[in-house]
Amino acid sequence: MTYKGYSAFIQYSQGDACLVGRVIGITDVIGFHGDSITEMKTAFEEAIDDYLETCQKLNRDPNKPFSGRFNVRLEPQTHAKLVVKAAQKNQSLNQFIRETLERAV
Repeated sequence: MTYKGYSAFIQYSQGDACLVGRVIGITDVIGFHGDSITEMKTAFEEAIDDYLETCQKLNRDPNKPFSGRFNVRLEPQTHAKLVVKAAQKNQSLNQFIRETLERAV
């Protein structure tokens, strides 16, 4: 579920007998719950709107979801093999990794 660039992970809580969601990809904690998908969508959007309004009132920048950058630590041998593979395809390492990851998801 996404709204205004924010994404949520939703699961069923057996203990609470309802759906529970949380915003992923940011350090602030934003949670919400509901009994149906329709309720979850509304609760999620209200939680994001409330979060953004609260940040504005507190004069602080909200966490930005998914910058598109992340670091991966590899064994040096794996790094070298990836560089060779990218070169064989006339691509930068970044292009090669991005295309490989896009195919994987």
